[in-house]
Amino acid sequence: MNIVNKLNKELLRQDFPEGEAWAMELEQYKEIAYHYAYIENVLSVLSDMHTNQSYLFYGGFAKSFGMIPSQKDHQINSIWEEDILQRIHTEDLSGKFIQELQFFHFLRKLPPNKRSDYYLASKLRMKDLSGNYLTVLHRMFYISEPSGNSIRFALCLYGPLTSHLPYKSVIVNSVTGEIQELNPQHKNILSNRELQILQLIHQGRSSKQIADTLSISIHTVSRHRQEILKKLQVRNSMEACRIAKDIGLL
Repeated sequence: MNIVNKLNKELLRQDFPEGEAWAMELEQYKEIAYHYAYIENVLSVLSDMHTNQSYLFYGGFAKSFGMIPSQKDHQINSIWEEDILQRIHTEDLSGKFIQELQFFHFLRKLPPNKRSDYYLASKLRMKDLSGNYLTVLHRMFYISEPSGNSIRFALCLYGPLTSHLPYKSVIVNSVTGEIQELNPQHKNILSNRELQILQLIHQGRSSKQIADTLSISIHTVSRHRQEILKKLQVRNSMEACRIAKDIGLL
């Protein structure tokens, strides 16, 4: 299961409540997304996980990528804004998906009334009209539904990086200003030993064969296998190998 499929599974298959209130919520957050684009000149994307749709608003920064600023939203039938994503450097794009999944899991562990205190900030490289890569600040806000069980909307903002960001990607507490670094290099998710064991798993080796090859106990191999599944956020070794190949670990 690659990282995009995993995000789709976790974001789109939440238990969303029904009701007319959500229609009002959607219009409210579309207004917010528009005003971000208008006031900050950013590319603003509001994604609705319940309907699998997105609404794009183009501020002045959009001109750098050949997009025409507009007061109207551009609606697409996906939570993935391909017109923007295809401009992001390949290495940064795979890292972006992993960071968004990590951020989603981070928020799900918080009390619902605390989730709105946090957003994700990342540095990305995006190709402009001239074929040059611009350093872009990407901010993401996940928005929970009122009862707090599901995360309904994602608001992504893309604009020029105008101030120093100490890490590649951070979770920001917008109340206190505190930041928490996310793993800056997805290739460092696993330790050297875990990567070694994953490579042997990929080759079809059993736990006993891995233990013999590395001169360690089967218990140690089992412990590392569990850590690999936990860090890659998958259920079994087959999924671990698939996602590891997708992000360049194998």
